[in-house]
Amino acid sequence: MLVTGNDILVPARAGKYGVGSFNTNNMEITQAIIHTAEKLRSPVMVQMSEGAIKYGGQDLANIVIDLAQRATVPVALHLDHGSSYESALKAIKMGFTSIMIDASHHGFDENVHETKRVVEAAHAMGISVEAELGRLGGIEEHIVVDEKDAFLTDPEEAVQFVEQTGTDYLAIAIGTSHGAFKGKGRPYIDQARIVKIGELLGVPLVAHGSSGVPQEIVERFRAAGGQIGDAAGIADDDLKEACQHGIAKVNVDTDLRLASTVGIREALAANPKEFDPRKIFGPARDVMAQVIEHKMRVLGSVGKA
Repeated sequence: MLVTGNDILVPARAGKYGVGSFNTNNMEITQAIIHTAEKLRSPVMVQMSEGAIKYGGQDLANIVIDLAQRATVPVALHLDHGSSYESALKAIKMGFTSIMIDASHHGFDENVHETKRVVEAAHAMGISVEAELGRLGGIEEHIVVDEKDAFLTDPEEAVQFVEQTGTDYLAIAIGTSHGAFKGKGRPYIDQARIVKIGELLGVPLVAHGSSGVPQEIVERFRAAGGQIGDAAGIADDDLKEACQHGIAKVNVDTDLRLASTVGIREALAANPKEFDPRKIFGPARDVMAQVIEHKMRVLGSVGKA
C-alpha cells in the first residue's frame, strides 16, 4: 500500500526500530526493494534523488507507485535531497508521498525559511516532509561536501529547527557520510549525540549515508574485475544502537549500487557470450535483494508490517 513517510516512521520511532529508505534508479532495483519488503513483512521507503528523476522521470516514479499500491506492506515514495522549493513541488505533482528539502548548506535562518515553505505546501497535500540540519561529508550525486565543511547537528538547534519549521522528521549529522568511503577502519558514529537529540525531540530522526558497504560484496566486486579503494561502511551494531534512540529512517544507496554491479559483472564473467538482459539484470536484482534483506534484519523492521 502506498502511504506517507509519517505512516511508516512514526511507528518506527515509537517501536525503536529503523526502516530502510533505499534509492532506486530502475525497475530491477525497485522490485528488489519492494519484493523483499513483502517477503519479510517490513515497511519500506523507496527514494528517488533528483538524479534519478532526471534519469527515469515520471516513468520510474510510476513503477514505484504501481508496485507500492499493489504491495501488502506500507511503502512510501520519497524525494531524496530535494534541492529547492520548486523541486519539492515537482515531486509532489509526480505522486511522491514523502519529500525531503535539503537546505542544510544555508545558514540556520535560511534553512528554516526554505524548509517551512516546503512543509506548508506538502502538508496542504497530506504529504510528510524531511529536512536536514548539520552537514554530512562525502559524495553522492550532486551532494559534495568536503570533510572540513561537514559539521554535526547541535541538539538545541535541532529543537528550535523542528519547532520553527514543523518538519515531520529530521536528518541529523552524526558522523555518517555519503558514498563508499566513510573513513579508515570503523567509521565513528556519535551515539551520545543521537541519544541527546532523541531525548529532546519526539519526531523520527534520519541517518543519511548509512550503507554498510559489506566486505563480502566489495571482495566480489574486485574478484569480478571491479576497481575500488579501501571502501568502508557503517557497522551493523552502530545502526542497531542508533535505532534504539530515535533513528527511524536509514538511507541506503551505495550498497545497492555495489550489489547491482556485482551481479552484472559476475553474470557477464560467467558467460561472456550472454546478451539477454534478463540474464544480466536478473542476477543483479537477486544480489540486491540479499543486501536489502540483511539491512532490514539489522534495523529490526522485519515483521513490523
